[in-house]
Amino acid sequence: MCLVAFALDQSSRFPFVMAANRDEFFDRPAARLGWWEPDEGGPAILGGRDLHAGGTWLGLTASGRLGMVTNIRNPEAMDPQAPSRGSIVPQWLKGELGMPMLWPRLAMSGYNGFNLIALDFAQGECFWVNNRKLYPERLTKGVFGLSNAQLNTPWPKVQNLKATLRGAVTQAKDSEDLATALFDALADDTRAADGQLPRTGVSQEWEQMLSSAFIRDGQGLYGTRCSTVIITERHNKRLVTHVMERTFSPQSNLALMRRVSLRNWPPRHTMSSADVAKLEASLPPPSLRHDEVFESGAITEHDETEVNAMAETRRQRARSLIKPASGLGIKA
Repeated sequence: MCLVAFALDQSSRFPFVMAANRDEFFDRPAARLGWWEPDEGGPAILGGRDLHAGGTWLGLTASGRLGMVTNIRNPEAMDPQAPSRGSIVPQWLKGELGMPMLWPRLAMSGYNGFNLIALDFAQGECFWVNNRKLYPERLTKGVFGLSNAQLNTPWPKVQNLKATLRGAVTQAKDSEDLATALFDALADDTRAADGQLPRTGVSQEWEQMLSSAFIRDGQGLYGTRCSTVIITERHNKRLVTHVMERTFSPQSNLALMRRVSLRNWPPRHTMSSADVAKLEASLPPPSLRHDEVFESGAITEHDETEVNAMAETRRQRARSLIKPASGLGIKA
């Protein structure tokens, strides 16, 4: 990905929302949103897939992990022999290692500069990883933005997308309304003024071209390949997550839409043992309770997000998706 904004626990109705654009050369083959099995083993991944080097730029698993990666724009430091950064997200999604154990492996693997947003909802954790920093940083609730620099670097397109997300999460009438606002923001091709451009080592012409949320080089060679919106919505205290992807061709701005709804995703981290004990005493007997079972709907190519009403049951799950970080996390 080259642009992403996400909101953690900013709305009781929409506790997790992410909007992202992937920019790439159009001749690099890629598969659209779908479930696929990684070559290195591990759980199935929902996301697009790089068919050139393998891996993905954004994906999630049924067990509650989500990862997305952006490149650091610094052409002078690029090593053409470095491994593809598309392999980073599948390593996180494999689920074998927590971030304290995975981070040293990533740091010593010789990747060119990258950012990784890594969420483990089952553990209530979210990390920002940058391989030019000494260690990963925990993120807590807030609205965050990222492009090809460090987290929350105030590039105009990052600031604009964060502002749209912050407003839409609180004002949207429903998930469809929220998705429309975010896709509109991701389709914004307004370029920044010269005085607002960063200096990342590319030419002034490229800085201008890359300064908009939605990118086209005018020659059909490079630009925004896909836009992805992920919305987690509460329905009767259960969670339903809508994953939507618009893909674009170099000849037209018309988009092909794929979408899937995930019921009872993401899994929520449990409360403290003391809080669980208090709630357990007030719950019905175990024989009368119903487990939350993950379900993935079919991948569809038309606009349909209707979610059937679900029976309300009392659960021993924490209300927030991300645990507090005891003063050590980054809030935004």
